[in-house]
Amino acid sequence: MLKHVDHFHGSDLEKIEQVYGIKKEEIISFSANVNPLGISPVMRRALIERIDCITSYPDREYTALRRQMSAYTGAPLEHIVVGNGSTELISLFIQLEHPKKALILGPAYSEYEREISLGGGTSLYYPLKEENGFVLDAADFQACLNESLDLLVICNPNNPTSSAITQQTMRQILDTCKRFDICVMIDETYVEFAPDINAITAIPLTRYYNNLIILRGVSKFFASPGLRLGYAVTGSEDLLKRINSRQNPWTINSLAAAAGELMFSDQDYITRTRDLTAKERTRILKELSSWDTIKTYDSYANFVLLRIEKKGVTAEDLFDHAIRQKMMIRNCSTFPFLDNRYLRFCFMTPAQNTALLNCLKEKL
Repeated sequence: MLKHVDHFHGSDLEKIEQVYGIKKEEIISFSANVNPLGISPVMRRALIERIDCITSYPDREYTALRRQMSAYTGAPLEHIVVGNGSTELISLFIQLEHPKKALILGPAYSEYEREISLGGGTSLYYPLKEENGFVLDAADFQACLNESLDLLVICNPNNPTSSAITQQTMRQILDTCKRFDICVMIDETYVEFAPDINAITAIPLTRYYNNLIILRGVSKFFASPGLRLGYAVTGSEDLLKRINSRQNPWTINSLAAAAGELMFSDQDYITRTRDLTAKERTRILKELSSWDTIKTYDSYANFVLLRIEKKGVTAEDLFDHAIRQKMMIRNCSTFPFLDNRYLRFCFMTPAQNTALLNCLKEKL
């Protein structure tokens, strides 16, 4: 099993403060992949007015919250469960499934492997190949699926490669998994940033496949990691019953529930976020493609993966150079199958993005 080395994560600003002596409030995090617009203005104003909601217990069923999620995703209300961030739902789902052998599409977020390991299971990785631009070879991938696997884990769009699998291809994968009785967990944390969300999301497929669960949260797109609000969508009645029987009551606090009821309906904020992401993604990739010192890959999320082509320069060098200018990027050498030539950064405001590009160019 691949082991992950401790490394600076997008939320590790306190560690950065200690090591570099830079106040965390002064750091622009290009590593956390959080929407630079901040929280929804509609939600901000309404939450102030609804602050007294913390004096009451939330609805055990979170009906109003799930109704908004249903309207937002198109999934039936009864197919949605909420959790204390998508991390809690990942943990709960893996505990319930208790897979002995899982296959993870990698490179990937280390929490999947960690949770599987805690349950006594073994994780294998199927690598997205650099020579294919980290785009999945669906036929080769399906040929690796067999009856020895209990669980398949896919992040779509993937972190850190920012590549994506279309809904059409995902349906083919699900058909193969169904044949071998493999349960499929798809993490769609970044799908709302995709150029065409309807071409990527697998939520409509939950109506047809009972071996599928989709995970989402509000940390990235809605810039609310501190709310710890996540949700899952599945068409499996058995799985829904098991989750509801195991989950603690009032797993979402009243303020997070109220925020969720508001944010999913702020269409202006949603549109502005998608427009900003699309424009900056196009601009940044066009600029980077003109550099002969790095290699870029197609991006479907709100971040881009780069490979350094300049000899003598590593991702750690660029991280150190950027953080000294109070900009934090992600050294991707701790992800499976990547080395110290790879780095990742997310799209912030136009001015911040330009500042980072100028910073990187000083070394590249």
